[in-house]
Amino acid sequence: MVKDWKNLSPQQIGAYAEYLAKMDFTSHGWSVFTSEVDDHGIDFVAAPKNSNNYFEVQVKSVYKGNYVFIPKEKMCHDLVKDPLPKNRLVCLLLFVDEQDPSIYIIRAPEWIKSNDLLKNRDYDKPGQTSKPEWGINLSSKGKELLNAYRFDDVIASLE
Repeated sequence: MVKDWKNLSPQQIGAYAEYLAKMDFTSHGWSVFTSEVDDHGIDFVAAPKNSNNYFEVQVKSVYKGNYVFIPKEKMCHDLVKDPLPKNRLVCLLLFVDEQDPSIYIIRAPEWIKSNDLLKNRDYDKPGQTSKPEWGINLSSKGKELLNAYRFDDVIASLE
């Protein structure tokens, strides 16, 4: 199958990414629970087999871009008490033509240690109007750090 991602709209790539993420969690034996509405920054909930734990998953996809973000208000249920919940995951899929998407999992608390990859942006200076966000910077320096979050490695540590 030729993977010519440029023929898909951003919405189609996002839908493809969400379905692929659900399939990858399922292929590792996890239970996946979906909802019809994503109004709280949660695309689906996943639970490892034989576990009482569950994770809220937000899927992000990138094709020909180098930055994605999650509004801080969508990363958690309480910005003051728990801005980076331990049970929140960001599943990032990178799309490159002629290749299968690369898949990564980043646990929300990883943003505590902001670096070249993971950005904490408050936009609280005069004249800044964007809402606060947690960002993923996919510049060359950021991409080097992304390897620590490869799907298969991280999912094994969560089970």
